Amino acid sequence: MGRFGIAIRFAALAVVWGASFLFIKIGLTGLSPVQVALSRVVLGAVALIAVAAWRRKPLPRDPAVWGHLAVVSVLLCVIPFLLFSWAEQYISSGLASIFNATTPLITMLIAAAALPSERFTKARTTGLILGFLGVLTIVGVWQGIDVSHELTAQLACLGATTCYGISFVYVRRFISWRDLDPPTIALGQVCCGAVVMLVLAPFIATTPVHLDTSIVLSMIALGALGTGLAYAWNASIIAAWGASNASAVTYLTPVVGVLLGVLVLDEPLAWNQPVGALLVVFGILAAHGRLSPRKKLKDAVPA
Repeated sequence: MGRFGIAIRFAALAVVWGASFLFIKIGLTGLSPVQVALSRVVLGAVALIAVAAWRRKPLPRDPAVWGHLAVVSVLLCVIPFLLFSWAEQYISSGLASIFNATTPLITMLIAAAALPSERFTKARTTGLILGFLGVLTIVGVWQGIDVSHELTAQLACLGATTCYGISFVYVRRFISWRDLDPPTIALGQVCCGAVVMLVLAPFIATTPVHLDTSIVLSMIALGALGTGLAYAWNASIIAAWGASNASAVTYLTPVVGVLLGVLVLDEPLAWNQPVGALLVVFGILAAHGRLSPRKKLKDAVPA
């Protein structure tokens, strides 16, 4: 695939992942949070199975690999999907998308604690401080801490991104070195997550369901696109551009999420939310050394 095709996938990924929080909000009008998470992971698994059938890549045969993928599925799919779905009962989809943008910083914090090679540097420390200030700004701590559903929902979002961070570090520690095909890893973790949710469904997904066209289409988009094909797109972008450049999608998803929430759902937007989001983005940039002055050309070009 050429550069233009990869750029199209990158834009599509930003839109789909940013819109995921809108789809969750629409789904909650007729489904419980558990049912939204269940629909998301099952439809995502179906989409990835279809991609795998088309690619005809062999699946891992080592039971240890599947054991690790099962752990990742709980950390990367089951718990975060449940937490975000529950949280959006009490906060806007745009605010949820902003909290999701903290994932790279939380991942860095967890990696520094768990991986000897990921020690704190001046850039990473600066980035984490900016990100922490961003979160405090989003929450609006100067207004006082009111232990309500809204605050609990915001903490749930941070809990979800913490799970993402733990899962990424776990993948690096136990899976990445095995040189597995990235789409195959995505297939394994989402399918394992679907199995877990299907086993739990008879006990936790028992509330009445009220479907309409918008809910059905939102769940298909959330699952098949946001949790299915998007994983395959992300893998191809990483292969073409590298992980660092591919991670730039993190800067765009909250923009998409906030805009869609305001334009489609007429959600309110307080000044501190975009300001806090900018601080988080600056924190990510600082942590990756992208706010430092550019090196001179003679230092930047290989000899």
